[in-house]
Amino acid sequence: MTKRKVLVVDDESISRENLTHILTKDGYLIREAEDGQTAISILKEEEIDLVLTDLRMPGTDGMAVLEEAKKLWPAIEVVVITGHASVDTAVEAMRKGAYHYVEKPFKINELRAIVEKALEKSLLRREIRFLRNQVAAHKGVERIVGGSQKMQALRETIAQVSQLDCNVLIQGETGTGKELVAQTLHELSPRSKKRFVAFNCGVFTEELIASELFGYERGAFTGANKSKKGLLETAEGGTVFFDEVGELSLSLQVKLLRVLQERTLLRVGGSTEIAVDFRVLAATNKDLKREVEAGTFRADLYYRLDVLAINVPSLAERREDIPALTDYFLAKHVPLGRTAPRLSRSAQQHLMAYDYPGNIRELENIAQRLLLFNGEELIEAHHVDTVFGDSTGMAVREHRAEWLTLEEHEKRYILEVLDEVEGNRSAAAKMLGIDRVSLWRKIKRYGLEDPDA
Repeated sequence: MTKRKVLVVDDESISRENLTHILTKDGYLIREAEDGQTAISILKEEEIDLVLTDLRMPGTDGMAVLEEAKKLWPAIEVVVITGHASVDTAVEAMRKGAYHYVEKPFKINELRAIVEKALEKSLLRREIRFLRNQVAAHKGVERIVGGSQKMQALRETIAQVSQLDCNVLIQGETGTGKELVAQTLHELSPRSKKRFVAFNCGVFTEELIASELFGYERGAFTGANKSKKGLLETAEGGTVFFDEVGELSLSLQVKLLRVLQERTLLRVGGSTEIAVDFRVLAATNKDLKREVEAGTFRADLYYRLDVLAINVPSLAERREDIPALTDYFLAKHVPLGRTAPRLSRSAQQHLMAYDYPGNIRELENIAQRLLLFNGEELIEAHHVDTVFGDSTGMAVREHRAEWLTLEEHEKRYILEVLDEVEGNRSAAAKMLGIDRVSLWRKIKRYGLEDPDA
């Protein structure tokens, strides 16, 4: 059985040693602190089950220890001991969450009974917290649709990893749902009551990324009329999600690495270090190991981010989930007052035969088009074929004469979406599930710009 940890805090060495001797004989694991500041340092380093603290101590007193203990470990119990008892201090201690208020000199057996009951309450709180986390984890991962073996394993991994306060690298192709995984990790974590801040590293220029992430001081650059907190500061106590982290420039990688190592940051134009506390989740569709070998991604940052890795499978790797996902998207987007149509067996087979280079995002768009072009209660195979359309290069595998590269798939898919929205790039970006700048980059990369525009 694991020994319960008790922290004894008293500036008088004789009192502290006596308590330590008694409680050690009772089988508890004892930590000692000769002042309040030392006690707080110990509490920051490890989880304690019970704190026994003297009230009056030089510098940081027992009330401050009580407040910090409750802030760091909500399930902890604190017993305040004092030789200067008063009704006011007793009331204040209880109001701040103390389990008991003991006046010196105390009877050993009475104190032993108080310690035992306080530890029982602390243990009960931890068990309740654990059970709540288990229930929340079960509910939270349910929104990740799919009954395939790969998705069941993914849900189990998310539920486990969410409780570990370490950096996580989420890997997978574009459109597989990496941000949903990140959001679920945050919502199930002990940091869930704080902010979840998502930042796309591939959208802004280097200067804008620096000011958005780190903030800036007044006068740092033209237009900086007042100081502004960056996203990393606003995420204090919560989670920061770096999407497309592989797009960061080497100079920004150095700055981010420093923040992760030192847990402090400098605003743009600033000279004062600002302490920060947040969990980092990062996502990429790149092979960062290869990027490290190629010299485009720092090895030290990679190892900082890749404490734990979660791989999100592509849709082609879990085809059996396609019917359930399609049903989910049909129900999600069906107009008000209309019942979502069902998929026939042949329609399911046609949907499962396609490779989906755009993954979940592409399937969601297809489901929306099925609703747009089909008003019937049952979706048949010919409805699916109409939505795919051989002329766009999106024919299903059994009809394909040649195997196309992933880039060619993406190029043709973007062309089809642009055609669907009559060239409206904002609407196209929304359908594709990306921002307008990312779409502009892809259009430029694939040479899809209209020379007459």
